Amino acid sequence: MAKITINAIEDGPCIINVDGNKVAALCRCGASNKKPHCDGSHSKSGFKAQASEIDV
Repeated sequence: MAKITINAIEDGPCIINVDGNKVAALCRCGASNKKPHCDGSHSKSGFKAQASEIDV
């Protein structure tokens, strides 16, 4: 079974890792023009959020 981890980066996106390989960066700020993927808009919008990690 694959090991899936979701890392919410402080003030940034959720990084999805499968078996240690980054497969996606998902928007948490709502400002991305590529939703659901992150395009870096969080840095321009002043988005603030705590970091966290979830093992799925």
